[in-house]
Amino acid sequence: MQTILTDITVSMSEFKKNPAYVLREANSRPVAVLNHNKAAFYMVEPKLFQAMVEELADQDLYRTVLARVAEKEQAVEVDIDEI
Repeated sequence: MQTILTDITVSMSEFKKNPAYVLREANSRPVAVLNHNKAAFYMVEPKLFQAMVEELADQDLYRTVLARVAEKEQAVEVDIDEI
């Protein structure tokens, strides 16, 4: 059984009838659009999508920092004036 990751769901046929109504009724919350009782896609507002993308970028940067800190012992000290 597939987990639905939002409180609001709508069938694909209802979504097709009036997407603007679904968006309005969601009141800025994510909506799972279902096809045969499985999530076909999630509808989110641009502000939430941007926050999600920024969080993923932050997590990627965090992993990069951890990897570089782990390699700190291999670092070579340099004089900034010689670069």
